[in-house]
Amino acid sequence: MRRCLGFWLAFCLPAGAWADVIIGSWNIRHLGWNNDKAMAEVAHVASHFDLLAVQELMDPAALERLEARLEALSGEAWSSMASHALGHSSYREHYGFLWRDSEVAYADSAVVFTDHGDRFSREPYSARFRDRDTREVFTAATVHVVYGDGVADRLPEIEALADYWRWLDEVNPGTPRLLMGDFNLAPTHPAWAPLREAGVLPAITTGRTTLGTAPGEYANLYDNLWYDAAHPSPETAGILRFTELLPLSHAAARARVSDHLPVYMTWNGGELVARPREGGVHLATRGAPGCIDLNASDTEQLARLPHVGAARAAAIVDGRPWGGSAELTRISGIAGGRLAAIEASGLLCGS
Repeated sequence: MRRCLGFWLAFCLPAGAWADVIIGSWNIRHLGWNNDKAMAEVAHVASHFDLLAVQELMDPAALERLEARLEALSGEAWSSMASHALGHSSYREHYGFLWRDSEVAYADSAVVFTDHGDRFSREPYSARFRDRDTREVFTAATVHVVYGDGVADRLPEIEALADYWRWLDEVNPGTPRLLMGDFNLAPTHPAWAPLREAGVLPAITTGRTTLGTAPGEYANLYDNLWYDAAHPSPETAGILRFTELLPLSHAAARARVSDHLPVYMTWNGGELVARPREGGVHLATRGAPGCIDLNASDTEQLARLPHVGAARAAAIVDGRPWGGSAELTRISGIAGGRLAAIEASGLLCGS
């Protein structure tokens, strides 16, 4: 099927035809911290998109690991890129982009916004991408608006987004633009007026994108994708409720995947088909038979792992907490082929 990611250029395809790729945005809570992230589950969710903007990336190496997981899962080549660390205090984040190489290519102009007015806690990040089939180019921009102590702390950044939108056009004149991220504000709030007056609309207007603490509870429409109102609206736009796809309880999904749901948009018959993860291990059941958890299983269970045994099992317990199986190289005698055997055994939770 012919695709065109430069979907806002009227001359790109015949009238009424627009891109059928799936473009997503996801705040993957503290991706890269030592927080027992279920990377196999994260990769399954990310595989639903052709281009994904990532917020709350704490370590670019984690994005590279996610890219590798996606390649193993999909059997396709993927690419990724990340910004430098951004933030005005010791707490700093990166932004990232992930894309399926068969559909999307990086074009140029990856840049962090130079915020002379010092309005953003984490300046937005953008890059130009190219559709592999049509060669059309577009700008994808992402931002994570500060949460702060309340709504009042978020409003200056929201209001500054209209200037940022114009700046994107100044640095890449005529290139179609898409602004996506975690805005920490519902799209109905009056503070969006400057961006709306610039002719920009939200793709998501109903629903909730954050996971509450109670089972099945969702709150706040904070995540979104904003597009130029002068061009056709997305054919589909939605929220991917990954909690219904993974072998995890609501609480485990919130803790080990993310407290935000990804949002997406498509054109020209593009359709996101939500796929349950097949063959997954229920990670909420720590230490269950067939699922060995590095941070919860006892030494007898850990000793079932290839090349571990009683002594190394005790070392695993002493070394807790573990951020993932890759960290097992801290234990004497586990490296290279032995680590690969452990990961390939299928015994680890989330493997």
